[in-house]
Amino acid sequence: MRLGVLLLPEVGWQVAQDQWRMVEDLGFDAGWTIDHLFWRTLRDGPWFSTFPWLCAAATATDRLSLGVLVTSPTFRHPVLVAKDAIAIDDISGGRFALGLGAGSAGAGDADVIEPVLPARQRADRFEEFVEVTDLLLREPLASYNGSYYTVKDARNFPGCVQSPRVPLCIAAAGPRGMRLAARHGDAWVCCGPVDLAAGGTPELFLTAVQEQSRQLSRECTAIGRDPAALRRILVLTEMADPLPRSVDLFVERATEYARAGITDLVVPIPRPSGVHQGDPGLLAELASTALPLLRELSSSRETT
Repeated sequence: MRLGVLLLPEVGWQVAQDQWRMVEDLGFDAGWTIDHLFWRTLRDGPWFSTFPWLCAAATATDRLSLGVLVTSPTFRHPVLVAKDAIAIDDISGGRFALGLGAGSAGAGDADVIEPVLPARQRADRFEEFVEVTDLLLREPLASYNGSYYTVKDARNFPGCVQSPRVPLCIAAAGPRGMRLAARHGDAWVCCGPVDLAAGGTPELFLTAVQEQSRQLSRECTAIGRDPAALRRILVLTEMADPLPRSVDLFVERATEYARAGITDLVVPIPRPSGVHQGDPGLLAELASTALPLLRELSSSRETT
């Protein structure tokens, strides 16, 4: 099992570059960030654009895998997403992964650009968003004609460093999204229960992860794809107690997630206050104690 860290683009680069280097130096496998115009209770504080921030992270690190969890069609066009992904893949030397999600009406910044679509139309748009982004990253010259996106002769030279393209990590919780992940994804992104705002317990979080992982395996099997072909990335939210005081408890829960098929865990970088508040020394403790144990965990994928 791999362990990554979620960093928020909320601090100036003189501070942020030290955070990224710390995550790499501690031995974590990946550094991730999110793609919003603002986020939750941090809406009135500093917040930087995701893709330039990741470009800078690529130059500040040498080994760490980098990625976004996730970008969405809420305020992104696939042509520019593909261009940015190709650039970061080049700058990082092939260490970039592109996470894609449908966007949520409850994300906070979903209503910045109107119209705000109902759930069914967001799902329709997301399907096109994934299809055309996949196409653009694979083909040096691409066209697409859909209900939400029309692309004519988009030029994508020189293309991705990674072959056949940068990995696509598809966020999904329901059957339709799972089918999309099974068709186009190199990885599936899970955040636990659909309604995170409703609250819950780590046990309920685990139950949701188990069921969703089984659903993904069923969707893969239905189209003749090996369920083991997709990595399964779990972003630990407050419901999952992502910054536990006990490393032993963290490893115990990671073991349960591995049994549910999870291959990658993502923990937030501890913040001094508010969301993700925690002891800044926890990452060093996880790196020295939990990382070696997690690397021994093998994921299993239930299909029933």
